[in-house]
Amino acid sequence: MTGTPKWIRLLIEALVLAGALLILAPVAIMAFTSLKPDAEIIHFESVLPQQATLDNYREILLNPEEIPLLRWLFNSLFISVSVTMLVLVVDTMAAYALTRLRLPGAKVVFAVIIAMLMVPGQIMLVPMYLILNALGWLDTALALIVPAGAGVFGVFLLRQFFLGIPADLEDAAAIDGCTRMGILVRIIVPLAKPALATLAIFTFMGAWNDFMGPLVFLDNVDKYTLPVGIALFQTSYYAEYGITLAAACLATTPALLVFVFFQRYIIEGIALTGLKE
Repeated sequence: MTGTPKWIRLLIEALVLAGALLILAPVAIMAFTSLKPDAEIIHFESVLPQQATLDNYREILLNPEEIPLLRWLFNSLFISVSVTMLVLVVDTMAAYALTRLRLPGAKVVFAVIIAMLMVPGQIMLVPMYLILNALGWLDTALALIVPAGAGVFGVFLLRQFFLGIPADLEDAAAIDGCTRMGILVRIIVPLAKPALATLAIFTFMGAWNDFMGPLVFLDNVDKYTLPVGIALFQTSYYAEYGITLAAACLATTPALLVFVFFQRYIIEGIALTGLKE
């Protein structure tokens, strides 16, 4: 922004700050409200708690029989990590095959992948439910982990990144006797760390926040993930706002930490992922 008038820079910074505050406002209100007693939540007078209390957090953490929050937390963590690892492995191999192996019909397959990006995930729930039922995977973690390996966004992202890697590096490795798998593991994957980190973060956060999948495919309360478990605190006739918001704060914290510590990988991965042919 060299040569830009100072007042324009200040205006842009003010707009960015206003946007950031607008985005952070719901999170701050959720955190403050989780520290309020029920009476203060129902009879709203101020955003800040007048009598701050940790009773809502004690309620959800000290009653594992009634509120198995730690179990839901473990389920969410296990499923999110498993989905992330599976997506990284499957999408890396698929993207490399489409980019370097010169398979017949590769362009058609990639066109189908692009078309699948436009299909809402809700459309696939019914056929996926029937397939999982036939496999006997309903109400198991496999119902949430295995189908996620077919994600097409990661194939698109990694393919575009692989196109920017010089083929000469692979030719040199092949001359030295390196196999295709060796080239992928020793050459391509280290060079694609920014894109892989970006895909890992997006995948983890998507699996962590997924609500529809666990709601449809899981029946046992002990197997629920955090988003579905938190929804149990609200019914058609009554809502426990304090407990719900306290649980939401605990559920949001891991995702926020992942984003805070790895946000530079998101920026770097997107910046280095070109749209090349």
